Amino acid sequence: MTADFGEGAIMAISTDTDAIPGLADGDRLSAEEFERRDHASPHIRKAELIEGVVYVASPVSDQHGVPHFDLTSWIGLYRLLTPHLSASVDGTIRLDPRNRPRPDVFLRIAPDHGGQSRTSADCYVEGAPEFVAEVAVSSKTIDLNEKLEAYRRNNVREYVVWRVLDRAIDWFILREGRYDRLPPGADGLYRSEVFPGLWLDPEALIRGDLAAVNRAVQLGLASPEHAAFVDRLRRAARPEDDGGDRP
Repeated sequence: MTADFGEGAIMAISTDTDAIPGLADGDRLSAEEFERRDHASPHIRKAELIEGVVYVASPVSDQHGVPHFDLTSWIGLYRLLTPHLSASVDGTIRLDPRNRPRPDVFLRIAPDHGGQSRTSADCYVEGAPEFVAEVAVSSKTIDLNEKLEAYRRNNVREYVVWRVLDRAIDWFILREGRYDRLPPGADGLYRSEVFPGLWLDPEALIRGDLAAVNRAVQLGLASPEHAAFVDRLRRAARPEDDGGDRP
């Protein structure tokens, strides 16, 4: 179809009925259809599929952005001195046929060093990372219910939720198919059981004291448990691996 816009100019008007629909909050989609629409919606900064339902994120304020940066910094400190791991911020995970979450931060063991997830040919993480963390402001209900259930069912071994408005951090660990709360030690520090040496001072993180957060991480990195973990990762390398410290 064409239309005359004056002075002899002719413009084509598309009548394509195969245009890909956009994403809308609350849509119920398969993972395949979600990815198709998500790739066709570059104007949407962040969308997730959780238990078959689309969630489109609101614009990000400092109430979320600042804690997100601090949480990422904590994981980054540990990742810096722990080889054979990979960390990601806001990366899409192909978790199962009804879930495409984009966690604020996740940490995983490299597939060629014994990790339980893998990387697809088109560079997406498939399967569950060992560790996921979320900053919960407006998303608290989803993070502690639908997401928690999806992560539990798919074997995310540790799950951390920072409830910003409550000034609280929940650390869940998967035991016998259920999430238990990981208690802090007598010194107030959380100690990961999946990633030895990943220690967290929750009060310091909540108040934004990254120097104190770093001190706890350094203590963890200097622990014999961390040294044994690094050695275990090294020995888990596949025979064809060259032994390097790439993720």
